[in-house]
Amino acid sequence: MVGTINTPEKFEANRLRLARNVWHAMKDTDSRECRNCHTIESMAPEFQRPRARQQHLTAMETGQTCIDCHKGIAHKGIRDLVPEDELEALETPDPRHIKVVPETFLASLAYIEKVEAEAAEKAATEKAAAEAAVAERIAAAVAAATAGTQAGVPVTLFYPGQASFEWIQNGKEHGGARAFTKGGDRCATCHGKEVANMGAKIVSGEKLEPTPIPGKRGSIDATVQAAHDGETLFLRLQWADGGHAPVPFVEGGRMDPDHPVKAAMMIVGQGIEFGEQSGCWSSCHADSRFMPDAPDAAALAADPTLAERLHLSDGVTKYIPESRSEIELRGRGGAPLGGWDKVKDAADIAAYLAGGTYLDLMRVYSDGTASAGHVLEARVAEADAEGVRGSAVLEGGTWTMEMARPLAGGPGDVALEPGQTYTVGFAIHDDHAVARFHHVSLEFRLALDDPGAEINAARQ
Repeated sequence: MVGTINTPEKFEANRLRLARNVWHAMKDTDSRECRNCHTIESMAPEFQRPRARQQHLTAMETGQTCIDCHKGIAHKGIRDLVPEDELEALETPDPRHIKVVPETFLASLAYIEKVEAEAAEKAATEKAAAEAAVAERIAAAVAAATAGTQAGVPVTLFYPGQASFEWIQNGKEHGGARAFTKGGDRCATCHGKEVANMGAKIVSGEKLEPTPIPGKRGSIDATVQAAHDGETLFLRLQWADGGHAPVPFVEGGRMDPDHPVKAAMMIVGQGIEFGEQSGCWSSCHADSRFMPDAPDAAALAADPTLAERLHLSDGVTKYIPESRSEIELRGRGGAPLGGWDKVKDAADIAAYLAGGTYLDLMRVYSDGTASAGHVLEARVAEADAEGVRGSAVLEGGTWTMEMARPLAGGPGDVALEPGQTYTVGFAIHDDHAVARFHHVSLEFRLALDDPGAEINAARQ
């Protein structure tokens, strides 16, 4: 009426100003306009996705309000115009908006968690019965030390695409960034029940994957068993073979022609930022090979000493943030994310290695060989490491891989002791995959002789 936005061009020029006015007003009124219809008393977690349930519960307990998460719900794309620092300030919880969680919400939450637990138990029972015949045939290949271990723990691994450690912390791209970086939530807190859905979305190219592979599965349902004998940890992973989906951008369609599958486990060491919350994800960076900000060949070869030190012949490998003097998280001014070339000096790296600040890495290959190593400034792996053993069998369409390593470990190994809990993550490179084209798990808690642990390595 007054001519301020009476043309599309004027409206576009004023969109951000108008949005900011609304956001600040709704922040002050605890999103009054939303709550005219969407009251917390009417929220029923049983009709919400697991991530939404958790975020709504967290919002009530910490003082977040609707507009913190739901900017752009009507006007698409406007949130992307706001600097990350401004978003962080605007979306900070306000103690005035803390609410008593309604009993109706808690009752609905308890109901759906019970229903889901029963459904999961039923599915696990049916799956175990279906695999019983296969288990009989592969029993002869199972190491004697693992006989009588606990029933397999279900672990779903999903296809991660280009989801990096930097992406996880970016509130503009990842809706759970604040809950992760500020609230201390584990990745599994929000995503534990939607892993398969995430993998399906990413593998299709809908999100985080610019080069989808036709026919590649979005997730793998595996089981993990663990045991120890007082000196050695034994692990067994089992999953169904997925067949072959040729990679269109690789000659021959197989990224690793020698190994149809590989399986790995990482154990989080001491003092790794967000390591307890995200497991091995702290080693996956936006500038690693096949990732969006991977350096080109000229940059990798510019410093031969650094190239040799970081094993850059095949590109940037995994590394932990503590090994770098700086990690770019926001991409300000178009800067690439990550910090592959900001490596600290050798004395700092040696101190981290001596102090246990690294990811302990163990891998088994399809031919039954095994390697052990760690991730610190780069990924380091040693074949035929002392006390490390592996086996691999494909029988009846099911892969069974086993790995064994000394509890005490050695340099670059996390020593495993009773009474302690360790954060671990698993990866399966199936169908001749390499690098990020694998499947990964969220973080799990492993302990020795602790029935309450998510993965209990019981003494045999």
